[in-house]
Amino acid sequence: RFIAKPCAITLGIEDSGPRRAQPNAILEKVFTSITKSPDGKRLEGLSKQLDWDVRKIQRWFRHRRNQDKPTTLTKFCESMWRFTFYLSIFFYGIRFLWTAPWFWDTRQCWYNYPFEPLTSRLYYYYILELAFYWSLMFSQFTDIKRKDFLIMFVHHLATIGLITFSYMNNMVRVGTLVLCLHDASDFLLEAAKLANYAKYQRLCDAFFMLFGVVFIVTRLGIYPFWILNTTLFESWELIGPYPSWWLFNGLLVTLQILHIIWSYLIIRTAYKALVRGKVSKDDRSDVESSSEEEDVTSNSTKTVFSTSSNGSNRINGHVASGQWPEE
Repeated sequence: RFIAKPCAITLGIEDSGPRRAQPNAILEKVFTSITKSPDGKRLEGLSKQLDWDVRKIQRWFRHRRNQDKPTTLTKFCESMWRFTFYLSIFFYGIRFLWTAPWFWDTRQCWYNYPFEPLTSRLYYYYILELAFYWSLMFSQFTDIKRKDFLIMFVHHLATIGLITFSYMNNMVRVGTLVLCLHDASDFLLEAAKLANYAKYQRLCDAFFMLFGVVFIVTRLGIYPFWILNTTLFESWELIGPYPSWWLFNGLLVTLQILHIIWSYLIIRTAYKALVRGKVSKDDRSDVESSSEEEDVTSNSTKTVFSTSSNGSNRINGHVASGQWPEE
């Protein structure tokens, strides 16, 4: 409210929502009481009742659905908050772990386990991360429901479960490595979305490409060969098959599966960006293109990248028609 909003206004981001649907009592009643996406049979009935073309009614429902989406200013403020948190917690973690012996030798995570001291810096690092992911868990139900809702829900559950479980079992050393590794790419994604909302397309594309590289290197390279290696093999070697070994590693492997899914989506988006010259529409965009935009895009003799009605574009959100989905 006091920092992000003034920054957005300075960058020329207006607090204007998507195009509002034409007032119509009959369609509004159908939208609020029956369905937000009527099928063909209902569309034909409404067409006869209102003497409207079916395409016009479809367009009305599309505009009405988009009307409830948050504005670009709201999305910018949310992304700026997440960018601030991810960047701050990442540098806090790096500064803390740089002098930690287990950062350089993962076998140190298991020496003298479970009697490893819990320092105040380590404690606050854990509590901040846990609080933030709980906030994401709750806000997911109040935010726009996106196509990757289930994946994100599983991710938040696995993350909260891992943080809580590792804290209760004093596996905080390896836990800090997992947290820091995940924070390494998240702030780059939010930076890309901020640049997109401000309509700095080249900067947006650059941040997204950097995010993609860091994400794939950390989640498909460092994570399995550094983190999973120590939790699956080094821990077994040094302290034996402790009772919670299967549950702990099961949650970590679940995260790895999600990493693979997201990496595929990122690579696909990056490929489209190279083909089209800029980052293109993301599958989890929360705004539907209007039929007018579709007509312009399909009939134009040159490349036209339309702007979605509310300027939105979270993978964890990617770019949509030059716009990023919120996350």
